Amino acid sequence: MKILITGASGFIGSFLVEEALRKGFDTWAGVRGTSSREYLKDADINFVELNFADKVVLRQQLQNFKEEYGTWDYIVHAAGATKCRFKRDFYAVNYYGTKHFVDALKSLGMMPKQFIYISTLSVFGAIHEKDYAPISADDVPNPNTAYGASKLQSEQYIKSIADVPYVIMRPTGVYGPREKDYFIMAKSIKQHIDFSVGYSRQDITFVYVKDLVKAIFLAIDKQVVRREYFVSDGRVYTSRTFSDLLQHEIGNRFVLHICAPVWFLWIVSLVSTFMARLRGTTTTLNLDKYKILKQRNWQCDIKPLVDELGYAPDYILDEGVKETVEWYKKEGWL
Repeated sequence: MKILITGASGFIGSFLVEEALRKGFDTWAGVRGTSSREYLKDADINFVELNFADKVVLRQQLQNFKEEYGTWDYIVHAAGATKCRFKRDFYAVNYYGTKHFVDALKSLGMMPKQFIYISTLSVFGAIHEKDYAPISADDVPNPNTAYGASKLQSEQYIKSIADVPYVIMRPTGVYGPREKDYFIMAKSIKQHIDFSVGYSRQDITFVYVKDLVKAIFLAIDKQVVRREYFVSDGRVYTSRTFSDLLQHEIGNRFVLHICAPVWFLWIVSLVSTFMARLRGTTTTLNLDKYKILKQRNWQCDIKPLVDELGYAPDYILDEGVKETVEWYKKEGWL
């Protein structure tokens, strides 16, 4: 069976490629010409260059592939942007890039058996912040970030086309080796400082990258189509749990815990966003990320994933953090 994984050079994409190879798929890594191949060094990986920003070029690239190699049986669309300089860039990458891809697949007769789209829990925004009820499929999405809104628009487009055999995965916070945003927290803990925001209760959920990958391949095994799933490890954590586990694994006996008011985070995010735009770069701490960090309820209902796909996470947070920190140390990140 032939599988394409877009965004293959990224954090999640590179783990998807490894698992596809392990399962014996004829594995194709969708990359840009400028993409790093640091984690794509297996000789069995096939590469295809895809330009989602230009629908004409993308269609030609796909047509050339079809003429030489045929079509893919499965596509996991992991390509996307989690931080951008401007709001419009989220839509350009996450929405229009996905739209161009789906349109080209449809027009060329290249629609696979399953089109698995990696979305995000952020499509639902800040809801249930009084009763802390788990976010479920019955809730109405109300994204409060450009990232979440662009992902929701992509979901809606995919679902609007009757013959797209989609599976939409909505993971909560994904962490693990190679991930760089949570690594910022690890570096801070290494320097004996833990910074958190907001004084009210915050319920946080996580999923280790290998468990997200596991859920995606379970969907392929079960051949489900036109379904949507939340993905987490099934546990709920406090705002301190992640940093405490990092502290334990790093081995620091003392860490200064600083909790700042939400308004302070807004000021820091505003300044960080402004400076990044002046430099022509992106920054992890931006106004979009501010809304994510201040959100109080990240619980989500994974019962459909468990009942329909037989999903059972292999990693709870302490196990995942342990393996992640070991990787950081091995690779010289810490």
